[in-house]
Amino acid sequence: MMTKHALPTWRPSAWGKALTSSGDWQLALHEEIVTLTIGGVASATSVEDFHSVTVTRGLFWSQIELQVGERVSRLRGIRSKDAAAFEYAFAASRQSVHIAEFDAAAHQATLWLNGFTAALTEHMQTKGWITAEFSTEWAARKIAVGFSHLIDDKALHPHIAVQPVDIVNTIARWAEDVHDVVARENQNYLEAEAEDCREFFDNIEASPLTPEQTRAVICFDNRMLVVAAAGSGKTSTMVAKAGYALHRNLIPADKILMLAFNSAAAKQLQQRTRDRLSPLGLNAEQVVARTFHAFGLDVIGQATGKKPSLAPWLEGGKDIEQLGLIVDRLRATDVMFRSEWDFFRAVLARDYPDDDGTKGNASEGFQTSRGETVKSAGERMIADWLFFNGVDYIYEKRYEIETVDAEHAQYRPDFYYPAINAYHEHWAIDAEGLSPFDGYLESVAWKRKIHHANGTTLLETTMSELWSGRDLTRLGAELTQRGISLQPDADRLAVGQKPVENALLLGTFRSFLIHVKSNCLTDEQLSVRLAELAHGPVRYRDASFLRLFAAIRREWNEKLSADDCIDFEDMLTLSAQHLEDGDWDSPYDLVMVDEFQDASFARARLARALVATPGRYLFAVGDDWQSINRFAGADVSVMTGFEGWFGPSDIMRLERTFRFSQSIADVSSAFVMQNPVQIAKSVVSSTAEYAPTVGIMTVEADNAVAAAIRHRLTTLHSHVASGAIPSVPGRKLSVLVLGRYRHQSSYLDGCKHLRDLLDISFMTIHASKGGEADYIVIPGLVSGKWGFPSIIPNDPVLRLAMPAAEEFPKAEERRLFYVALTRARRSVLLVTIDKRESRFVMELIRDHGVVRTNAIGEVLPSIVCPRCGRGFMIERTSKRGPFLGCRRYPRCKTALSLDGSPSVPVVKPVVGYRKPFTPYRRNR
Repeated sequence: MMTKHALPTWRPSAWGKALTSSGDWQLALHEEIVTLTIGGVASATSVEDFHSVTVTRGLFWSQIELQVGERVSRLRGIRSKDAAAFEYAFAASRQSVHIAEFDAAAHQATLWLNGFTAALTEHMQTKGWITAEFSTEWAARKIAVGFSHLIDDKALHPHIAVQPVDIVNTIARWAEDVHDVVARENQNYLEAEAEDCREFFDNIEASPLTPEQTRAVICFDNRMLVVAAAGSGKTSTMVAKAGYALHRNLIPADKILMLAFNSAAAKQLQQRTRDRLSPLGLNAEQVVARTFHAFGLDVIGQATGKKPSLAPWLEGGKDIEQLGLIVDRLRATDVMFRSEWDFFRAVLARDYPDDDGTKGNASEGFQTSRGETVKSAGERMIADWLFFNGVDYIYEKRYEIETVDAEHAQYRPDFYYPAINAYHEHWAIDAEGLSPFDGYLESVAWKRKIHHANGTTLLETTMSELWSGRDLTRLGAELTQRGISLQPDADRLAVGQKPVENALLLGTFRSFLIHVKSNCLTDEQLSVRLAELAHGPVRYRDASFLRLFAAIRREWNEKLSADDCIDFEDMLTLSAQHLEDGDWDSPYDLVMVDEFQDASFARARLARALVATPGRYLFAVGDDWQSINRFAGADVSVMTGFEGWFGPSDIMRLERTFRFSQSIADVSSAFVMQNPVQIAKSVVSSTAEYAPTVGIMTVEADNAVAAAIRHRLTTLHSHVASGAIPSVPGRKLSVLVLGRYRHQSSYLDGCKHLRDLLDISFMTIHASKGGEADYIVIPGLVSGKWGFPSIIPNDPVLRLAMPAAEEFPKAEERRLFYVALTRARRSVLLVTIDKRESRFVMELIRDHGVVRTNAIGEVLPSIVCPRCGRGFMIERTSKRGPFLGCRRYPRCKTALSLDGSPSVPVVKPVVGYRKPFTPYRRNR
């Protein structure tokens, strides 16, 4: 019960002078108001508004200092007993105000506590699990009461000590955090539900749910992400979640929506739900399982009253065909497009370093399309452009006049054009006219002076203008003006390599289009991203790509409009837009998303819009370690940044795998977690070991791979037949050969005679996700073209169209390899070729001690070079005796000394060396 407190009044018995004014002052305190009058002008201030009141006492006279905000008034000429009286009255007045504030806040706090307790009880009785939505709302209400700081005010402790029982109880419970209360109640609820529903959890699937699966099912927070390891039973968890919602009458069946990424997965999810729930008497028929695209199409139809049609040329690879027709049409009708497309395909499409790093580096030079080695990336770009356009040139031809003197060697300009007797220098100069190299500008001035003095023609380009895209255009105009006819030809063969195949290049443009449409990016926004993300040599390439893409996208959208159709990305973005705009109110309260690691920006946006209304639930299940569909629009950052998309979330893990052994779990987990962006989890196996679980087989050449695989499978067949390897009751042992590319299926030729005891099949790794086999064979673990990791799919230009670029090298290829490893129940055999080993193979040997053997099983020495990590150390001999040298010599000159047993050498580093080079030319 609040009471009115008597507030003291104080008036001075003397007048004095104000230090802040030339007039007299008077100070008065009545109830909680301090009135200061200076020169006849009065100002009234509540005691609560004072920052400080300081009394400085003297023997007879004292000073009072009043501070309100930044304003300070110092009053003197006050008798000390009056100053002391004012100080006491001011403190008593402020204390009275605080007591009144406390009593009011205590009353509100008691009301809040009673309301919170009642709401908590009702929520648990009707809905069970206490959601983040509930706790966040009540925590905000608690903060609004403003009671905590009053409880902590020591000056109020005497008053608090005499409070009635209800207030004392409120104070005692107030210190406990709302979220801590909710966490405790949810834990109690979890334990009670796990016991009460034990029969349900034991029978909803073929095997009883694990404790971590049970927790994921019982937890009914508004936003949930379940990070599920490979083989951990994520589908079982989804089905059990839907069944639990029905079993406990939490969500009606017709308000549960399951979203999958393709029609096969949606059908499987629908059938699995019916098969598991119907025998338990649950209404599984009304639970809806759809693909994102099919559901999006329905949303558009419901929101607009007109269900659109999907373009018939989008499925079965016909989208790439349509893109090819668009490019052909643009090449036929637009001369500028044709020239840029042909140059991009012939030169720029392969301009990023490949898996071997053979594109060149500063110390070893840069190889051009014509096969010569130049000294900088800029020179290579110019040389490739000249070759593409049929311009005859000589690289670093000796200048026609001798220039040798005490300070200068003979001058050799970068390029010479014999048809017009002109020289060309490419300068390492930036937009400000500066160079990063000492003495470089003096060298430029000297060379210009040489040409001027001898009357020779000098054409010039700069690093800055080249990467901006302007210099090649200007160079072409100058050459044309001087009599050289440019004759572009995309089919001119490079040394050892051809222009990128149209199908591969079209695939990159298709992936880029998917991401751009999914992320609703305009040409202007892409240009901004180009300026922010593309620098140096790649800027010209990426700018060229965007110019081509703008024309292709325009034609693509015009084709859709002409056919009165939409594409897959439109299905998602338009449906999400309708939901966000309130054009259709979704009837679903529980939205469950399978394979969430494959979510795109558009899918995440659609899922978010579906649960935007308070009281709805999102349950997403996936494994970011298995995000391998970037080419189809998947963006792993949607999962790794889940809370950024959907707000505060309960993130759980399914870490127990029922598929593969602990050794496979350890190797594969450590391998994929080299990328620090991946969500950490500790995978624990419940499966027996069948050694060797992970092995590497090296063959001499590609034409020996099929025979080596056949030999290993024949050995496996013999061991199964003899009983040395146990079979599985009721079925054959399965062997799945997983290829990075479809053409690798030919490695199974000649294995038909083994099928009586072995179920042998081939799949691409992408198609295998969700599958498993007893034995996995992964051929093609080599570097270079058709290698693994591939140098083709993850064109870095995709970073311009994605919300978050992946900075870790070969990040998706690493996840793809993880998927391949984790298809195995018993064992994985990795097949590589001598001297062409994949970097993934080298990493497994170096970091995990995986044993390498030849085709007949003999162990091979495998010390990985500690410097380059790309070659094995082999024994060599020098004048100082035997040592270990990198097999990649002279590319890598690492050397190690031998010290100990030849079979298990103990190695110590010795100093290597590098070939000298001209440093100022490397970035030109």
